[in-house]
Amino acid sequence: MNSPLRSPGRGRPPTITRTRIADAGIAIGLPNITFVGLAAALGVSHMALYKHVASLEELKRLVADEIFSRWEIPRASGGEDLQRYLCGFAASVRDFVKAHPGVTPYVIRRLAASDAMIAKIDGHQRHIAETYAISWEKARWALATVAFHGMAVADTVYSVAGREPGVDAERSAEEAEMEGELEQGMLALIVGVLARIEAAGGVLAL
Repeated sequence: MNSPLRSPGRGRPPTITRTRIADAGIAIGLPNITFVGLAAALGVSHMALYKHVASLEELKRLVADEIFSRWEIPRASGGEDLQRYLCGFAASVRDFVKAHPGVTPYVIRRLAASDAMIAKIDGHQRHIAETYAISWEKARWALATVAFHGMAVADTVYSVAGREPGVDAERSAEEAEMEGELEQGMLALIVGVLARIEAAGGVLAL
């Protein structure tokens, strides 16, 4: 989505904050972010933006970090079994990737993830471990496996669907078909994950 460009107005210069940078970056979309384009969206000069963010890669990391912080990861109520929860979590992962093209490399790679991302992931893993009375190790492995494969496959599905030529109706039909295959593949993965957890007993050998 292209953010409308706004020229700086007279008077006090617009304040550059992390939230404003992130909002503008999300509106533009990670793959399309440039210093000049984002600065224009903020109504400031690109040199002014450089004073707050040192490089384009740092700028994209900031936006990706904010995107992840705003992701409402489904909470477990305990009223559903772990398989059903993981299926819902996989659907949330798919929707997250679909809504934010380009975010996957910043989330799926541990070296790219920020401390805030890692803390949020750890908190979610501990919540699932407590809710389903399993070890943190098992919860971590199950969630990481579903998230890693879900994000990687969804990123491929939506990036390919967006580039291929064709009329909108054909593209929508193809995307729906691929989403169905993605859902079935994630279900098979989840069933396998749970079988391994059950077979592992007290210790999960990775």
